Amino acid sequence: MAIDPRTLNEALTEHIRPETFPVAVRLMPPGEDLPPKTRRPAHDLDIKVTICQGVAFSRRYGWTMAVSAEDLSCPLAAAVFGFRPMLDYMATGHACYQMYTRTLDAGATTETAVEKLPYQAFESILSAPLHRTTFEPDVVVVYGNAAQVMRLVTAALWREGGRITSSFSGRIDCSDEIIVPLRSQKPEVILPCYGDRIFAQTQDHEMAFSFPWEWAERLVEGLAGTHRGGVRYPIPSFLRYSAQFPAHYEKMNELWESSETGP
Repeated sequence: MAIDPRTLNEALTEHIRPETFPVAVRLMPPGEDLPPKTRRPAHDLDIKVTICQGVAFSRRYGWTMAVSAEDLSCPLAAAVFGFRPMLDYMATGHACYQMYTRTLDAGATTETAVEKLPYQAFESILSAPLHRTTFEPDVVVVYGNAAQVMRLVTAALWREGGRITSSFSGRIDCSDEIIVPLRSQKPEVILPCYGDRIFAQTQDHEMAFSFPWEWAERLVEGLAGTHRGGVRYPIPSFLRYSAQFPAHYEKMNELWESSETGP
């Protein structure tokens, strides 16, 4: 079964019903042309943004966005995605120290655990709503509530079973969404980071699910298969039971029964 972005989007819309658009993401090599009507934050909006803001423009506004070094406001993402050289200052824990970790050594341990791209390997991060995507994505990112993400997990496991294994640090979730699944070639459950919540307006109820494009076909298959098996969203509520009411409500039934039986 050949899968294109629109086919995947239709399956996600039918089975997941996300509040915001699923997002296709592609890491653009130097010299590769951007799609028509792509917006550049610095050039077109006169602002600099975080990577999570770029994704948010795509999932909330439906815009195709390209974020490069000149567009990027977040120093951490600039280093992690190779737009700027990694600094010893960050690598030795100073960006974590006394904010996320008690010691510099602990901060360095946290930074070591972040997946990173080589310096200047890519020119920009391209994102677009899946239904308007004209390119082959590297990864797809779907934001949703916990039940919707659970539904995506079950779909991903339909073909081969097992478990989805993800890791979290509460920071730099742009790496978790893009670099981790691209490197591992496996889906990733995303716990949105502090910056995603502040700068990209990600809400308290939201999580995300990210997967490499190579998984698109099995996600579509898994969504349909688990749906047939009865795993569905919205989650069906069990309603076949008799409700219980307070005693002063039930008193009315007693009065009706006594009036019907008579003296």
